[in-house]
Amino acid sequence: MFGSAPAPQSEQTPFKPQSPYACAKVYAYWMVKNYCHGYGLFACNGILFNHESPRRGETFVTRKITRGIANILAGKQKKLYLGNLNPKRDWGFAPEYIEMMWLMLQQSKPDDYVIGTGESHSVKEFVEKAFKYAGLDWKKYVQIDRRYFRPNEVDYLCADISRAKQKLKWNPKVKFNDLVKIMVDYDLKALGIAAPGEGIKICKGKWYSHG
Repeated sequence: MFGSAPAPQSEQTPFKPQSPYACAKVYAYWMVKNYCHGYGLFACNGILFNHESPRRGETFVTRKITRGIANILAGKQKKLYLGNLNPKRDWGFAPEYIEMMWLMLQQSKPDDYVIGTGESHSVKEFVEKAFKYAGLDWKKYVQIDRRYFRPNEVDYLCADISRAKQKLKWNPKVKFNDLVKIMVDYDLKALGIAAPGEGIKICKGKWYSHG
């Protein structure tokens, strides 16, 4: 939704969508505002930055990376083909964002909230962290394929979550490094590969057992 708008992005940041998907989300945002203010419904927008988990779709870059690592270790693939590694994203843990959405709905008055971690990391950083955690040298396995480059790239997203912190007393517990470990662990586990286990411990300690 924020697209090319300067970071950090808050509830006051103008939308500058860079894809048809983002445009559709901006439309949905204004429909919610219309029903809230025009018809008196309790309706609010959660503007969610990238929220990830082991259940993330396999075509999304984070899951593509961690699943690729598992396949490489299992001998099922030799290379991982990725697009632009430079874009920076604010990646958070999906269960925490659900908690945040629940808190939004418990308020006496509806309001809109940006949901993120307040940290931003590049795709390259995700690759480096994930491969290192799995004991691999990413440079031996990752190849850039320009077919995966976006026509209108979003370079830098970082959430300003000041409103959520102030009004809802919400702070994300799982940050970037922990998120990477969680996703790598569960993709290794899914293929029957012994995982380092730090991410699994984080889930069991802070949230839930993923199975």
